[in-house]
Amino acid sequence: MATVLSVSGSPSASSRTNRLLRHLDQRLVAQGHTVVPLDVRTIPAEALLGADFQHPAIVEATELFARADGVVVGTPVYKASYSGVLKALLDLLPQYALTGKTVLPLATGGSTAHVLAIDYALRPVLNSMGAAHIVQGWFTLDKDITPHEDGTLSVAPTTRDALDQIVDQFSAALGRTPVLAAAS
Repeated sequence: MATVLSVSGSPSASSRTNRLLRHLDQRLVAQGHTVVPLDVRTIPAEALLGADFQHPAIVEATELFARADGVVVGTPVYKASYSGVLKALLDLLPQYALTGKTVLPLATGGSTAHVLAIDYALRPVLNSMGAAHIVQGWFTLDKDITPHEDGTLSVAPTTRDALDQIVDQFSAALGRTPVLAAAS
């Protein structure tokens, strides 16, 4: 099966976005995929903000993107856009870091006023980075995600069903993505 890089663009370890991604990772693993989590918040701020392309954490993140067959990108929505830490990382990746890859964009937020952030803020950036196929993304309201003290997560039934369908579509698309030859 495929190797999936699951990127959390949340600046908080305990955020609903981060916990939702790790929850969805389990579904992908159950489908036979290898999932590699990348929490952007763990990359040193001086590397991200100083645009240090040679910093070992940036080099490692770039290599993770290169090795992945598919990428799940999750972000909280702030002021109708994806997170600044995610933006900082995407800016440091090679221009066509997503070439030949299937990408699933996900977002979380407190209001349906932010639902279009995926299509109008995140999707154009992912497209400009050469993604072969960007599957239908999904916006989840914070109120539909309930983290528990034991580390588990509950998702409202209708949201859970929709997310299961979106993840399954992404999983199926991973098998259909054409492999593009490298330019010589």
